[in-house]
This record gives sequence, C-alpha cells and structure tokens, in this order.
Amino acid sequence: MTLQGKTILVTGGAGFIGSHVVERLAAEDPARVIVVDDCFLGAPDNLDTARLLLGDRLRCHWQDAGDFDAMRAILDAEPVDVVYNMAVIPLPTSLERPKWTAEKNVVLTTTICELQREGRFQTLIHFSSSEVYGTAQYVPIDEGHPYVPSTPYAASKLATDYVALSYRHTFGLDIAVIRPFNNYGPRQNSGSYAGIIPIVVTRVLAGTPIAIFGDGLQTRDFIFVRDTAEAAVRVYREPRARGRVVNIATGRECTVNDLVARLLHALGADTHPVVHVEPRLGDVRRHLAGTALAAELLDFTATTPLEDGLTQTVQWYLTHLSRRDPAAVPAGQ
Repeated sequence: MTLQGKTILVTGGAGFIGSHVVERLAAEDPARVIVVDDCFLGAPDNLDTARLLLGDRLRCHWQDAGDFDAMRAILDAEPVDVVYNMAVIPLPTSLERPKWTAEKNVVLTTTICELQREGRFQTLIHFSSSEVYGTAQYVPIDEGHPYVPSTPYAASKLATDYVALSYRHTFGLDIAVIRPFNNYGPRQNSGSYAGIIPIVVTRVLAGTPIAIFGDGLQTRDFIFVRDTAEAAVRVYREPRARGRVVNIATGRECTVNDLVARLLHALGADTHPVVHVEPRLGDVRRHLAGTALAAELLDFTATTPLEDGLTQTVQWYLTHLSRRDPAAVPAGQ
C-alpha cells in the first residue's frame, strides 16, 4: 500500500505533530494534502516547510474539523483517499474546561468516522494518546494494558478510540489507531497550554524559575516528533494494522527532573533556578511503553536519541524566539 498519488486530509495538520506528519507525507509524493485546522493550538506558519515541499499541492481550510456540514462540503468538493485524524483539545485545557474538552474531542472523531461511513474517503488513521493508560500498572505498557484515564482529556481520547474502532467493527471501515507517547520537538506550542520543553526554554530565556509539578520523579517515554511522523506513514502502509491499536514510543523512560536537567545543560544554563510546586491534577506517575507490536507490524523503531532530539529542539526554540524578540536570547546563545 502506498500514499503516492493519493489525496490525504489531515485534521489538526497545522499543529505541532500534525505539521510534521504533513511534511513526512510530502515525501510520499501525494497528489494533494489538505489541512483542516481551526488554529486553537496550530498556526499557519507551522506549515512553512510543507508549503515549500508541496507547493500548490497543499491546501488549507482554517476551520473546525468537528463541523460536520463544513467537513462534508470539503470532502464533496474534492475526493479524498486517506484521513489522518489529529485534531484535538489538549490535556491542560481539560483541567480548566473539562466538559467542553470531552465533548469536543468526541465530536471531532465522530464527525470524521461518520463521513467515512458515508463513503467520502477510504482509510482513516486515528491518533490516540498514551494518556488513556493512566499510570503504569505494569511496565512496559503494551497495547493490552488496562485503561485507567486520570483526566477528562484522557477519558475523551479513550472514547474517541472506541468510537473509531466501533465504526471499524460495525461498518467494516478501513481504520487503524496509532497511540503515540510523549512527543517533543520543534514547533511544540510555547503559548497557552504549552508542554514542559517549551516552558523550560522560554523560562530560561526570560530569566524566571522553572516550576516542576510534584517531586519530578514522574517518568515519561519521550519520542521525537519526526519519529512519530514516520510511524504514521508506516501504519497506513501495513494492512495488518487495521482494526488495531499500535503504541508509538521509544521504550525508554526519563524522569521530569532528568529531562529538565538535560534541557538546562543544552541551554548552557545548568545553574538556572528550579522549584517544585504542588502536583498537577491527574498527573500520570509512570510511563514506559511496550514497543514490540510496532516493531513486528511496522518494522518501526524510534531512531532519534533523546540528547540529539533535545539539541535540535532547543536550537529551534532559540532561533524561533530570537526572531520574534532578539533581546529575549541571552548572550552566548
């Protein structure tokens, strides 16, 4: 199975992970890539590289991917072969607006599945989240691990997975579920609802202390975003992935304390002040992924070492933030 010559729609394609998936799809020589994004977290300039790679084969619709009528109109106007469903309301939002987050995430996926049921495209690659597992009951966390979602976001993502798989089993649709663990890399949102890596970099640049939730001994399986984008392409290529969930991760865990220390070293700011604050609501204590199924089905292994990925990520933020505000970058950076 190949994506060459296909028309591919990516919901959330101007987001952090979505924009990297669009870039990776460009290497498959598609006929066209259509991005639908309302820019809740995404941004048009995240697609600057994709525009260079795809030219007029990239088309963008700046709108809500959960708007059924609008999405139907897009798919009616231009035949689509494959949809990557990546639009999402993120975890931090669910701590402030839980009801809206849960409802919105379910609508985003149900809309896409219903359009597939109507025959408006052939294949759906649905993006899940490792948060559905909650804190590890055992390690490594394989795809058979119990689901213990600990936030409204995690619960909503689990619901979307069940929606997608139910459409597969009930209507025989061509659907696979990819479940990435903690992604990091260039273009991760540094504004509202930012992740830990952009927060650390921006606080160092601003000269303000870094706040770590709890004792910092909670672990995550951090995967470089371009490795996830590679896995997303491989999931489409593999027919045996249909109707299944596949973890995408490194199979290695890192404490938050260690991650912050590595980031500070990469920034040349080893002595920057770090404080510990009250634990965050619903925070997962331990994540370490089982990756055997991805290796078996997809011949996929994450190839970017954490140190290399952090170096690339830090350099991107230093360059990006200095372009916005040259005075924000300290001397020697």
